[in-house]
Amino acid sequence: MSADPLHRAGAPQRTPTNPPPSGSGASAIEVRRSTRRRRTVSAYREGDRTVVLIPARMSKAEEQRWVSVMLDKLAAQESKRVLGDAELTERAERLSAQYFDGRARPASVRWVTNQNTRWGSCTPAEGSIRLSHRLQGMPEYVIDYVLLHELAHLLVPGHGPRFWRLLEAYPRTERARGYLEGVVAADRLPHVPGARSE
Repeated sequence: MSADPLHRAGAPQRTPTNPPPSGSGASAIEVRRSTRRRRTVSAYREGDRTVVLIPARMSKAEEQRWVSVMLDKLAAQESKRVLGDAELTERAERLSAQYFDGRARPASVRWVTNQNTRWGSCTPAEGSIRLSHRLQGMPEYVIDYVLLHELAHLLVPGHGPRFWRLLEAYPRTERARGYLEGVVAADRLPHVPGARSE
């Protein structure tokens, strides 16, 4: 055991890590290991960082897995708070600045209730982006992906190679697409008799 006061028995060990994947809502992650903590893992936001509390005995691989799990849980909790149209517009502007050097400038971004067969739509001539209300309550990284998809259409109208190259900049593209594909597949499953329908 190290003589460093942060590594004394019972004192949490703090490990700053790289910034989390975009869409997680924080700019940095700090992992705090504790010898008092036996099995539980928890996480919370502290200003612009996410703090993940884990048992000291966890391996690096377990730590990485739990950080990812806890980021997803926090994102799911936060996404339950429905963003208004103004917040959605601000989010789109931030994403455009981060991934497209601010080149995609929507005139309007809003939720709509009349899109049941697609997640979002864009009218490049007007600069308008509309997201389906069905996205509300989904993880932030999924909403961010759909926003980026529509923002990319302000720069490239079709779905050709140039369009997909733009989206490669977002590190959670494949994960978000997989999530949405899972939602679509689940909607196609036969409904269990007696199950609550929404």
